[in-house]
Amino acid sequence: MGDEVKVFGFWGSPFSRRVELALLLKGVPYEYVEEDIFVVENKSPLLLQYNPVHKKVPVLLHNGKPIAESLVILEYIEETWKANPILPEDPYDKAMARFWAKFLDDKCLPAIRKAAFSPENEREEAAEEARACLKTLESALNGKRVMQEVTGEELLSVEKLPELFKWTEEFVSCSVVKQSLPPKDKVLGVVKARVAQTNAPK
Repeated sequence: MGDEVKVFGFWGSPFSRRVELALLLKGVPYEYVEEDIFVVENKSPLLLQYNPVHKKVPVLLHNGKPIAESLVILEYIEETWKANPILPEDPYDKAMARFWAKFLDDKCLPAIRKAAFSPENEREEAAEEARACLKTLESALNGKRVMQEVTGEELLSVEKLPELFKWTEEFVSCSVVKQSLPPKDKVLGVVKARVAQTNAPK
């Protein structure tokens, strides 16, 4: 009997999507459990049981043992299933990969969220902050995106961030990545609704 692997996630969460992507890259079969993360009352008893501290996705359940927090889960996946390594072999390169993953989570994603969902009169300043984060991220790497489509703010372009733009294009062109991306029209609907809510008269 093989490993029992489940992922508790949300279709639009980049954090649960990265866990699924890691499992796909490793060739690990898993069962996916969709969670409603917007309504506390709708979160399943299992999610609350397996992640009682944060009560959020993603959670990886491996043979009955729960692991929470996407970066922690990614390390667990890497150490548990050795085939198709995700991280570099060299300890320094591995540490740098972890550093930039944390930078992305702690700095870039909050800045991008702020740029996407700020009121219209604050959006340009928030977009500049997000671009600065992405420029820093791009330095580690020596189209059109959903946010740009909704708000008109272009954070990632070939002119402004050529290396990051190229890396992103290559990343999303990978067949395994394409398979794990959420449907664009669904993401567009959620982002449009959030932007409209932010700009609605108070």
